[in-house]
Amino acid sequence: MSDLNQLLFKFNQKKNFNYDDFYVGKSNFYAFKLIEKWPNWEKNIINICGEKFSGKTHLTNIFLKKNKGKKINASELDNNKLKEFKIYENIIIDDFDKFSDENLLYSLFNLVDSDNKYLIINSIKPISQINFKLNDLKSRSKNCIIAKIDSPDDDLMFAIILKNFSDRQIEIDKKLIDFIIKRIDRSYGKIYEFIYKIDELSLKKKKPIDFKTIKELL
Repeated sequence: MSDLNQLLFKFNQKKNFNYDDFYVGKSNFYAFKLIEKWPNWEKNIINICGEKFSGKTHLTNIFLKKNKGKKINASELDNNKLKEFKIYENIIIDDFDKFSDENLLYSLFNLVDSDNKYLIINSIKPISQINFKLNDLKSRSKNCIIAKIDSPDDDLMFAIILKNFSDRQIEIDKKLIDFIIKRIDRSYGKIYEFIYKIDELSLKKKKPIDFKTIKELL
């Protein structure tokens, strides 16, 4: 895996979820290692949590390319889906934060346990911190592995910015990237928003990105 492998959410472009396009840093190392260790998990339910654009979906797509399973958005989960899950060893629920049917979730947990399946839940907030009304669900949500993706460090930010500029064929001095890192919010969403604006501006001006342009956008 190369040094510039990080999830690239390309605005107005096809999203790239390949293994070699994921950069492993301190912030996502634990979540990545869990994906790599399957099926040698201490528990059969994993919650990958972190802010938007932090790489949760990319990680689970990498997982599905190596291991058979079924992935759905939380909004699609219903009793019919539970029946479909019977034939899959691995189940992935994406965008969990908008899900509210506690009885259905509890049934899913029971299915996973009774049939010795594996479940990955992607969410922004750790499910162990959700105030479920069902007491049984409260205890079950705390009895799973929480893999939190933290805010990006300097190395990860550098890799994200450099790789995105490279993919867009935008030439930029590495000193400018260091300048950006020191001044931009340490947030995946802000990083991708900034990259999008730089890309948009470079297309309009049709000239290399310089300090003046960077300062203007920051």
